[in-house]
Amino acid sequence: MKPFIAALSIVLILAILLDAFEVVVLPRRVVRRFRFAKFFYRTTWIPIAALARHISSSRRRESFLGFFGPLSLILLLSLWAGVLILGFAGLHWAIETPLHAADARSAFGTYLYLSGTTFFTLGYGDITPTAPVGRALAILEAGIGFAFLALIIGYLPVIYQAFSRREASISLLDARAGSPPSAAELLRRHGHNLQELDLLLHDWEKWAADILESHLSYPVLCYYRSQHNNQSWLTALTAILDASALVIIGIDGAPKRQAQLTFAMARHAVVDLAQIFDTAPGELTVDRLPSDELDRLRSALVAAGVKLSTDLSAEQRLAELRGMYEPFVSTLSSFLLISLPPWIPPAEAFDNWQTSRWGRISGLMQQEQPVEPKEHF
Repeated sequence: MKPFIAALSIVLILAILLDAFEVVVLPRRVVRRFRFAKFFYRTTWIPIAALARHISSSRRRESFLGFFGPLSLILLLSLWAGVLILGFAGLHWAIETPLHAADARSAFGTYLYLSGTTFFTLGYGDITPTAPVGRALAILEAGIGFAFLALIIGYLPVIYQAFSRREASISLLDARAGSPPSAAELLRRHGHNLQELDLLLHDWEKWAADILESHLSYPVLCYYRSQHNNQSWLTALTAILDASALVIIGIDGAPKRQAQLTFAMARHAVVDLAQIFDTAPGELTVDRLPSDELDRLRSALVAAGVKLSTDLSAEQRLAELRGMYEPFVSTLSSFLLISLPPWIPPAEAFDNWQTSRWGRISGLMQQEQPVEPKEHF
């Protein structure tokens, strides 16, 4: 029995150390089927998401889900520490490490206490190992505990720096594409300055690359919700893909090259993140842009000075481009409970900068802002 416990303890310790290394230190996606962190997030997110689906208020649902990302990270770190302490305690118990203590009984609880104080380097000294093997294990555990705490101290700032970079760009999109962002609104607001649109798509190509790198390395960021209920990283990414697809099929005066580059980078990010969560693309149940909506989109853009190609081949090309990313963003949306943006903003939509808890700004204030008031579709 005790040799089995010793072997099991060693396996637990090595498995947790490997998992922590892959999650915190290794800057790339891990494709191994079973991982402790992946299993943890699967088993915790599924019941939380099921509970959130029964919350009718979108505001309350987003507030509820907003706690999951940070709390799950704290819980994961705690579980790592707990399993390591348990593993070393089991190893001490299995090899029957002699102890110098007031209570001479070598019960498992005593070894668990020894392991906990050693891991967190408390150094009480009331219980100490006396044999060479036990002392070596204590030194090894103390070193692992010290390194573990150091990794956590360095890990959390990296997570929140990546989150802040992501959210800063999403906030900047508010005055450029509305809240929630939409392709129609983004093109309308840049219809008279297509050079600025080209620069914006260039910035969002780099943003998509940053999302790809940071969220593949730290998938927990995907669970972090944005500051406003009508904004999210997936919403912004989808709106940029929508706008890039429209520019690619043909807008008079708009260069296609940057739109193609942005589309490729954003689509790459969407597909790789879908692989992280095993959300395979499926059949779309809802058409985000049916034919009548596409006609209305064309008419609205023409009224804003943006002429979208009306060729039949352009419509077919748009359908092909949408097929390259919509199945992926749709499954990610269902899994993460994030709403996808509309192609055309609703008439009652206001930008987040135009509102507050005390109401909306006046029409006079809107006219004084650098962004003209929205002409609702």
